[in-house]
Amino acid sequence: MAVIRVRQHVNPLARKFQTPVDPPAWEKIYAQYQQPLHLDIGCARGRFLLQMAQVETNWNFLGLEIREPLVIEANRIVSELGLTNLHYLFCNVNNSLSPILSTLKPGILQRVSIQFPDPWFKTRHAKRRVVQPELVEELASYLAVGGVVFLQSDQEFIAVEMCDRFQEHPAFEKMGTEKWLAENPLPVATEREIATQNKGEPVYRAMFVKR
Repeated sequence: MAVIRVRQHVNPLARKFQTPVDPPAWEKIYAQYQQPLHLDIGCARGRFLLQMAQVETNWNFLGLEIREPLVIEANRIVSELGLTNLHYLFCNVNNSLSPILSTLKPGILQRVSIQFPDPWFKTRHAKRRVVQPELVEELASYLAVGGVVFLQSDQEFIAVEMCDRFQEHPAFEKMGTEKWLAENPLPVATEREIATQNKGEPVYRAMFVKR
């Protein structure tokens, strides 16, 4: 996959990102559009989903990313490989999630992952973080009962904040009794996860189920 140079940090509150996107035509982007859907929020270059789509061919995968050049390049790779269960969409998830998911058939969205989101360390930038109460509410509306949300970060305070927001919503229940999952339950690790572990640093993971 070619290296595309983009800004590492993109402010989702910037004016140019305030127009919601139109929902995709699901039957045009997936060969089997009624397969269960895995949504990856903040997919970056999309390598995680690229591997997932080839490992779990009975699932469809949708990556959402706010940096458009990454989306264009990722979809080019999908086309080259002839994958019919994977698509990437350029959008600001904080205003486009509901429009995107509203056209899905109920029960299709069964898995969501939010992995290593931009932590926006400064308190005054906290509103730029992706996991806001509104996003949790929208996922509660569209995720199938029994569907799961997988969260992970290399910043403990962000992992705690994300978990708190899902735990505060009555539709979600944390899975397991331990504070953090020791292992990634998915068959593919992200590049950031691998790099973090190779440095011997911790990854904070949690899984929530929709009641």
